[in-house]
Amino acid sequence: MNDVNHQLNRPSRHSRREALRQTSNGFGAVALASALQEPTLAESKKSLPVKAKHVVFCYMSGGVSHVDSFDPKMKLAELDGKSMPVTVERTQFNNNGNIMRSPFQFKNFGESGIPVSDMFPKIGQYADEMAVIRSMTSPVNEHAQGNFLMHTGFPIMGYPTAGAWCSYGLGSANEDLPSYVVLQSGDAVPPHGGVSLYSNGFLPAQHQGSILKADQKEAIRNLFGRDTKAAQRRRLNFTRALDSEFSNSHGEQDQIEAAISNLETAFRMQTAVPDVCDISGETQETRDLYGVDSQDRSMAAYGRQCLLARRLIEKGVRFIELSCLTRGIGAGGAPNPWDQHSQLEQGHREMAKQVDQPIAALMSDLKRRGLLEETLVIWAGEFGRTPFSQGSNGRDHNPFGFSIWMAGGGIKGGTTYGETDELGYHAVENPCEVYDMWATTLHLMGLDHHDLTYRHAGRDFRLTDVHGNVLNSILS
Repeated sequence: MNDVNHQLNRPSRHSRREALRQTSNGFGAVALASALQEPTLAESKKSLPVKAKHVVFCYMSGGVSHVDSFDPKMKLAELDGKSMPVTVERTQFNNNGNIMRSPFQFKNFGESGIPVSDMFPKIGQYADEMAVIRSMTSPVNEHAQGNFLMHTGFPIMGYPTAGAWCSYGLGSANEDLPSYVVLQSGDAVPPHGGVSLYSNGFLPAQHQGSILKADQKEAIRNLFGRDTKAAQRRRLNFTRALDSEFSNSHGEQDQIEAAISNLETAFRMQTAVPDVCDISGETQETRDLYGVDSQDRSMAAYGRQCLLARRLIEKGVRFIELSCLTRGIGAGGAPNPWDQHSQLEQGHREMAKQVDQPIAALMSDLKRRGLLEETLVIWAGEFGRTPFSQGSNGRDHNPFGFSIWMAGGGIKGGTTYGETDELGYHAVENPCEVYDMWATTLHLMGLDHHDLTYRHAGRDFRLTDVHGNVLNSILS
């Protein structure tokens, strides 16, 4: 591990990178690595097969109820209205009621027969592509902490997000676009925790998430200057020369190198971003598949995110995160729209309608284009919800056992992993942590999560902290 750290973080005095810095006016170190194809961690280790070249992270901020979506519990109907027969843990608001049956019906889908609720009739059609993990757990019970933990492996800000780690470990597959893109549309905003959820943390700055507004004329703010391309190029060259001179005089300066790389990438993105966002060439069949022309504006907006995700995958982007929009009745608020402390059935149905067709369309489109086998799709929120009611018709947060699913990119479809108890309250079989999810993700991308480290403040940090196990039983 120390050898890997030395190779990645502390290049030797006589490395190609250092030699070119000394003889080429200090071009950005990362830009040079890309141009000269210096080996990334995945290439240098040569130990793991690459099953997934891309990740699409469908983040359901707010906490989807697992017992109403992918983990049916007959006991809830049997004990509906009765007191919980086990000790009730402290909840977010401690306004706890009795056991509440699911207002949704479940149906077995595909040859695997995985049960999926009627919230997701279209996603359910891809059950044979999915591995449903029913035993995810979290040590935190609050949105911001849960969001940070799910994105970075730590419940506080300041750490690199998973997308940044993937970008750092694998490098860029397209120098004209960022390796890590966060898609937004409509009224979508970052979950609680804000843009720090997409941060590079202490990794070089070019690995931070780039927010792209899928349905805006200017998809990335301040990307276009007022000057001509030629004038921008002259200014960029001048800035690069000044920054390089400063970097050379002060030794290794990762921040300066990253700034130079970011300026170069932004210049190229002025052409690449409008091109990838222009869906005018898509067929009407494809537009209908994703629902981008739907009168349901929220579904249309999320559908555009899913369509752009496919287009970004085709362009080689490594990691793409999709953002939910707010809905009307029962919505939990812009940062956490799945957070139904009341009116759970109405709120969950509205949110499911927003994402069901677009996500199923993405799965279908990737599959027919031969891209699903190299794209890992992850569907997850920060926790689940209680089997008992909050008030009369809501559910509070439940971090003790909930469901996520993964599909494509080396996943054994049609499988379930782990179990919660008969009420869906606690994980009782093969409990999982977010570290296991990211360890598995990195494994599928050809990275050993133990080796993907970065020295910061005297310690070797990694996405999985000191935890994490690859979930081998869900791998194909």
